[in-house]
Amino acid sequence: MPETVMSLPDGFARRMVDWQRLHGRQSLPWQNTQDPYRVWLSEIMLQQTQVSTVLDYFPRFLQRFPDVAALAAAPQDDVLALWSGLGYYSRARNLHKCAQEVMARFGGAFPRRAEDLQTLPGIGRSTAAAIAAFCFGERAAILDGNVKRVLTRVLGYGADLAVAKNEKALWALAQDLLPAQAADMPRYTQALMDLGATVCLPRKAQCEACPVSTVCQAQAQGEPLAYPVKTRKLKRSSATLWLLWAVNAQGQVWLQKRPDKGIWAGLFSLPVFDSEAQLLEAWPQGTQPQFITPWKHVLTHRDLHLHPVRMLGTGKNPPACEGQWVDADAWPAMGLPAPIRTLLAAQ
Repeated sequence: MPETVMSLPDGFARRMVDWQRLHGRQSLPWQNTQDPYRVWLSEIMLQQTQVSTVLDYFPRFLQRFPDVAALAAAPQDDVLALWSGLGYYSRARNLHKCAQEVMARFGGAFPRRAEDLQTLPGIGRSTAAAIAAFCFGERAAILDGNVKRVLTRVLGYGADLAVAKNEKALWALAQDLLPAQAADMPRYTQALMDLGATVCLPRKAQCEACPVSTVCQAQAQGEPLAYPVKTRKLKRSSATLWLLWAVNAQGQVWLQKRPDKGIWAGLFSLPVFDSEAQLLEAWPQGTQPQFITPWKHVLTHRDLHLHPVRMLGTGKNPPACEGQWVDADAWPAMGLPAPIRTLLAAQ
């Protein structure tokens, strides 16, 4: 497999722009706008999350926080509550910080250059380029996972992307492939996203529907699934968590706010312990514990083995375990990790 690319595919950008106009996605709620707030919000939500899921969250988020000023002024707990269920909660915390910095540093207006956008919390190089391209027509290349797959296949780029210098070289090639006219940048950028999401898929390359198949090196070689090459993979890990599920006679549940770092950071949760013994010691209520059937909650690179233990408590004498009693009609609106929400909803 070749390590370097000798030449760029002829007419790549024009083919992509023309294809997007006819066959690309046109009606997603964050399209057809040059509002950087909406584009930024969608880009952050779409990181590690499927479009179908974001379609539910995006309008609710906009209804509650219609602009960057409203988001910046909101308590972080409100932001996390609306994000609850989307996962990767550091995105929500950075979203909130970013909105506050846009207000403080840029007077409430997102900067127009990718270089400046990158200085904001939670905005990496590709996200910054997407915002700048969609909203301000900047000739800045994006290179998220989908785009890496498209470009490595088209270019026949077989260098290992686990090596930093090889990924840097792909960034340079992505920049070289950009359309000459800034006016084409929004549709070109969308074309790359659409092609990677709907045609040039990880386990199935639908080459017959691809606008650049005739200039695609991977197609010519007959092995599109061989790209991209990335040897270093994150190892899966696992953790066992014991969950204290305490309720009182009024139907309230005992919740605590998680620390700012670590699992479920900043969210409200059932108290978490490393062992059964630690849990029982933290809740000396004299009630018979009810051990709920444990289950495995699967994250992208980590398996959580959750062991809930249901206990009784009194509302008048909270235990030494830090937290607060929360009414049954109040916790659904709070920012809770998805497995905790599922557990409480099933009671």
